[in-house]
Amino acid sequence: MVNYDPETNLISIEIAQGRIDHVIELGNFLIHVNKKNAPLLIEILDGGKFIGQLQKFKKEDIIKSVAPAG
Repeated sequence: MVNYDPETNLISIEIAQGRIDHVIELGNFLIHVNKKNAPLLIEILDGGKFIGQLQKFKKEDIIKSVAPAG
């Protein structure tokens, strides 16, 4: 399940159910893992910016797929 909270500007992506043991921080990504380091939840800080970049990427791909090659 993917959720975006505009109030906190946070994207949450639930990958699996389970008990969170600790969090691994990778830049704007917080990866909540269990004792075996299996990811359960990913949070993306500054989510609005991430969504904007993703939408731009999708638009560029659409333009490339429609435009004639060469």
